[in-house]
Amino acid sequence: MIYETAMIEIIKNRFKQGYRTSNFPKENPEFPERFRGRPEVNQDLCASGCADCLSVCPTQALQEGHNPEKKTLSLDMGRCLFCGECAKSCPEGAIVFTCNHRLAANQREDLLIQSQEAKLATSLKEEMRRLFGRSLKLRQVSAGGCSACEAELTALNNVVFDLGRFGIQFVASPRHADGLIITGPVTNHMKEALQLAYQAVPAPKIVIAIGACAISGGPFMDSKEHLGGAAALVPVDLFIPGCPPHPLTILDGLLRLLGRLEEKIETIISPSPLAGGRSITSFPKMLRHALASRVKAEGKGEGSINS
Repeated sequence: MIYETAMIEIIKNRFKQGYRTSNFPKENPEFPERFRGRPEVNQDLCASGCADCLSVCPTQALQEGHNPEKKTLSLDMGRCLFCGECAKSCPEGAIVFTCNHRLAANQREDLLIQSQEAKLATSLKEEMRRLFGRSLKLRQVSAGGCSACEAELTALNNVVFDLGRFGIQFVASPRHADGLIITGPVTNHMKEALQLAYQAVPAPKIVIAIGACAISGGPFMDSKEHLGGAAALVPVDLFIPGCPPHPLTILDGLLRLLGRLEEKIETIISPSPLAGGRSITSFPKMLRHALASRVKAEGKGEGSINS
């Protein structure tokens, strides 16, 4: 009886919570104003002789061009910690951080921002999409990270983001994986471990670098105790910048790599009252009657439960 009561309480709470999984990519996500997404650089507003933003950047992500006729500024998202200090220090507002979560790129040079235009990640070749487009298994390697990027990857498995609905899963062994997701600057102590993990993944395989550390070394870029990112050791197919990147930024990059963002809506679990797309009527009949009796007994019998 105790267990039955506990189960009924759990089911009641689930009904109250409703559908919790994000509608991304069916709908564009909304972020709070304080969210720092893709940066934009307006060269026309950049005052000549001003170097305030260059002096406050902790990772030298901002660089001034060598054109003597006109000052040009570039921002390297691969180095950027998204701290926002450059935007705060710019008196002209030449640098702004938007709420655009789309940051992933296929090439390292595509992470350089010099204007308001963005070159986003594109999908794999047709043969690779055929192999991985519907089922992608990834082994995560923390190569000296602080666990921030790792925490965001963990969040992808919760009910809000539900990475598994796209056929993407993390696995325990690189031998069971289609590729690697690497976080951290790749410390000297993790060099051999990463090499072994990469070699253990069956070909063909993909490699994804997550976060500023895995792309450039991040805040540790001047240290001699790391390699300066995953690309120094293994070929990288997708770069997802951030410190750490938002789960939707990571998911956006993965889906772009797989060519899944333009899929028909039928391939995505549509909203429903219960997790997994099930309706109330899919519950066992005896359980539905028990739940209905409990709700009625507590005087909360608004609406009906299908019998």
